[in-house]
Amino acid sequence: MNSFQRASCAVCLGIGLVSSAATAQAATVGGVEIEETLDTAGATLVLQGAGLRKRLFIKLYAAGLYLPEGSPTQATWLVDSDEPIAITLDIVSDLVTRDKMLEALNDGFAASTGGDTSPVAAGMEQLENAMGGAMAAGSTMTFAYEPGVGTHVERDGERVATIEGLDFKRALFGIWLSDQPVAASLKTALLGG
Repeated sequence: MNSFQRASCAVCLGIGLVSSAATAQAATVGGVEIEETLDTAGATLVLQGAGLRKRLFIKLYAAGLYLPEGSPTQATWLVDSDEPIAITLDIVSDLVTRDKMLEALNDGFAASTGGDTSPVAAGMEQLENAMGGAMAAGSTMTFAYEPGVGTHVERDGERVATIEGLDFKRALFGIWLSDQPVAASLKTALLGG
């Protein structure tokens, strides 16, 4: 990976500043309205927190974390539990392309699995195949875990895949919530801090 690719990857996953939103209230983050509730994964989930990913002065994406009302908010529990959870990504920069997002997600999987992605390799391939075409400002992604079913992947409001397995859910949500998240500040914002 050359330095431009590494920089692009960092831009996608957002090494930079984050602004947080109040728990369980609709929020406007980076000009994107983050809804208070999300009906997905067989449940109505409530916004726990939201943040804007920035790199220098560039706004990349707004993210929102959704949980069942009254859920524990400890990151380790959220990653490991077999309970509904969802995260939304609203792209606000044309710098976040499909290929850069996939590269960033793959790097995030490596970090959240301690470098051993083999248990989730099939799910990662399924996610790549489901990502669809071009991605730019205005594109959206939703990842919603439904216990006993799998992680539903939505692209621009359309379900494009359901990826089975609790291991895949743990690795995916670990990108933002594990002990080695993409950015500690985003993790804090998503948890409502």
